[in-house]
Amino acid sequence: MPEGDVLRRTAAHLDRALAGRRLIRADLRWPTAATVDLVGRTVLGTRPYGKHLLTRFDDGRTLHTHLRMDGTWRIVPTGGPRAGARSPDVRAVLGDERWTAVGHHLGMLDVVPTSAERTLLAHLGPDVLDGDFDSTPGVPWAGPPVLDLPTPGIEEALRRWAAQGTRPVAEVLLDQRVAVGIGTIFTAEALFARGWWPWAPASGVTDAAEVLRAARALLRASVAQGRPTAAVYGRQGRTCLRCGARVARGDVGEQPTQRQVYWCPGCQVRGRP
Repeated sequence: MPEGDVLRRTAAHLDRALAGRRLIRADLRWPTAATVDLVGRTVLGTRPYGKHLLTRFDDGRTLHTHLRMDGTWRIVPTGGPRAGARSPDVRAVLGDERWTAVGHHLGMLDVVPTSAERTLLAHLGPDVLDGDFDSTPGVPWAGPPVLDLPTPGIEEALRRWAAQGTRPVAEVLLDQRVAVGIGTIFTAEALFARGWWPWAPASGVTDAAEVLRAARALLRASVAQGRPTAAVYGRQGRTCLRCGARVARGDVGEQPTQRQVYWCPGCQVRGRP
């Protein structure tokens, strides 16, 4: 499931294939972008921000894509059978003489001036994986910043967190307006790491900074080494690896944005009535 870690790895794959390269093929299969011509443009690089990807070009334009739940960018050899990209699931194709990037099941696609990236994503909070989020090392990215947010970003995230009142803490972690990049997997794992009940009021979480740092550390480890073995996510009914209780599953939020959350009744007692 695409969360901030997957977007970081995807951006790195796109950069290894296309950054600094001139496009000989560009096919955007999206109603509002179908006539956009990017052939001949040089790719400056792809900047991840939370769950968004910003592929920047040398003419001052940016291709903005979002993977949603099922999207992927696959890098294949130009001229090979997969570069034909004949599937109806393909939404975008970018290629040079050597490599072709094929975007399947993309959930969002826009072409905007690079200067308009901030307007496009202005509603979002700071990215927990950015280098300036906290004192622990992040991943540096070339090019202009996406948003003008205070640094370190954790201070801005905590300011936004404080405005959430009694919303369940799991719901706050999933809210990309507070901080971006955390999805259902790392919400569950970060709350388990700090022992918080997912429905604890956000205003009662006394170590909010440490919860955010736990999510950041887990995401950073996943970027570097791949997804770790989950402690609670997806383990409903199975024995907790720490205390032996049965992992439970519940829902947070309201429809249509309701999400599932996994938790351990034995370990996650902080904030629980």
